[in-house]
Amino acid sequence: MEKRQIQYQFQEDHLINSSKNYFDASKLKMEEMVINLGPHHPSTHGVLRLEVLTDGEYVVDTVPHLGYLHRCFEKHAENLNFQQIIPYVDRMDYMAAINSEHAFAMGVEKMMGIDEKIPKRVEYIRVLVAELNRLASHFIAIGTYGLDIGATTPFLWMMRDREHILRLLEWISGARMLYNYVWIGGLYYDLPVGFEERCTEFINYFEPKLQELKELVIDNKIFIERTANVGVLPLDIAINYGTSGPVLRGSGLAHDLRRVDGYSVYPELDFDIPIGEGKMGTVGDCWDRTYVRVLECWESLKIMKQCVKQLTTDHKRDRTFDPQALVPKKIRPKAMDFYSRAENPKGELGFFFRTNGKSDIPERLKVRACSFCNLSVLPEISRGVLLSDLIAIIGSIDVVMGEVDR
Repeated sequence: MEKRQIQYQFQEDHLINSSKNYFDASKLKMEEMVINLGPHHPSTHGVLRLEVLTDGEYVVDTVPHLGYLHRCFEKHAENLNFQQIIPYVDRMDYMAAINSEHAFAMGVEKMMGIDEKIPKRVEYIRVLVAELNRLASHFIAIGTYGLDIGATTPFLWMMRDREHILRLLEWISGARMLYNYVWIGGLYYDLPVGFEERCTEFINYFEPKLQELKELVIDNKIFIERTANVGVLPLDIAINYGTSGPVLRGSGLAHDLRRVDGYSVYPELDFDIPIGEGKMGTVGDCWDRTYVRVLECWESLKIMKQCVKQLTTDHKRDRTFDPQALVPKKIRPKAMDFYSRAENPKGELGFFFRTNGKSDIPERLKVRACSFCNLSVLPEISRGVLLSDLIAIIGSIDVVMGEVDR
């Protein structure tokens, strides 16, 4: 009888070897201790594991460990055609799926040479739903940050208002979080009748609520004392580590790809780029990063108003409008190496494509994830802080692990 081949041989040290500790316990000083924060802990915002070296209540050093939510996105992409990849793109930053779809679709459209042919109504719809999703992402960032430092009310308020957005996005796509709505060359479907009016109702509802949030969180004395002068990220370090989004803008640099690259219809829209100014502490601290996110919510509302106006006047719905008119039957770009990027709620999301001109499946698809780069700066800004302040710093960076462990 043929002997069966053993496919897996258990070894006791497999777990240790797969996720080795950075610090050697035998080399610690008498007063030092290594603490594992995560991978299953509310304050780590997912399955992030931090190996923290402490001296009493103070953090000596921090090492983020990755790989607890590995989705193998880049390997999946080498076995799927371009249109099939979009649902996988959704699952990286699942808090801002439409923004990620938009970045991916624009990249493929530029490779195909059809980016200038996309109808303006399609572009305005894309921007409208992307800004809705940006708001939903910032609501999670601000709400859960309140939980991190001991405040429950902001989280409940943010989840309440986020629910309005999720219902709107579910109306257009059929899904609450993972939408597959932005297609290469167009959209899954046109906006439902009455969607623009519902968006206007939401804007009118939320503007006073956002002012209340500012008073409850940003101007709150306890919040200021917990976040001002904590986790200060100097601008030069922010740039050297490749940070982007509110983390970079919180350090004082007005760098927003919606302005820098001017993609889609953003050059036609009027909005400002908020930056950290050190109003309550030092430029680039935890308070500034949260302040920037709150101000960006105002700017998203401003953009949404302009999009709704365009979609109900110059580019209003028409019976002849087909959102899939330019969706290619076969997506087969020329042989090239190509990089495309866009401004996600957490920063710059980039896609590097390598194609051979013969297949509708990319030879290589590499992601430049904003959460990954933003998380890399954590050890630099957490040395010497209190352990409780480390939690505040993690929350202010706003990482999503689906994008880090892709």
